[in-house]
Amino acid sequence: MEILDIVNENNELINKRETRKYIHDNFLWHRHVSCWIINEKGEILLQKRAAQKKKNPNKWSKTGGHVVSGEEPNESLKREIEEELGVIINDQDIKLISIYKSKEKKDRYFGYNFIVKVNYEINKFKLQKEEVSDVKYISINELLKIKKNNDNNYTFNKWKDKDFYQELEIIK
Repeated sequence: MEILDIVNENNELINKRETRKYIHDNFLWHRHVSCWIINEKGEILLQKRAAQKKKNPNKWSKTGGHVVSGEEPNESLKREIEEELGVIINDQDIKLISIYKSKEKKDRYFGYNFIVKVNYEINKFKLQKEEVSDVKYISINELLKIKKNNDNNYTFNKWKDKDFYQELEIIK
């Protein structure tokens, strides 16, 4: 059972914590992390969410998850990457690119968005099967084509174009 810190609408800790389910059921503000993982060739790693995932099953996405109680966002990101992909990331390989405030009434979170540099071949990742069924590297041009074609097999196609292209400009 994941316990998360509750934050206010200004992303300030309020010294309360609850289960992830309680927070989601009651539309409370919390924190989330995600990242674009980029290899030395400039390719972007995407992971396919496992079939049994409640949200976006079998869709390709960035790596990420919730910030658990007591963790800083960069610590949560490193934990998520290690759990889901079996990779240990160093602090110097992580760069915060933005903090996004959700505009949804039913999923109120602050999303910490990172870029992570890795030097891993695709076969070096050890996938957590409950979370991830597959991984692949794609080029930025392929990412643009996916967005242009509005391919629903990718979670980022739900994003507003402005948000997507702002992040893409940073990772280029």
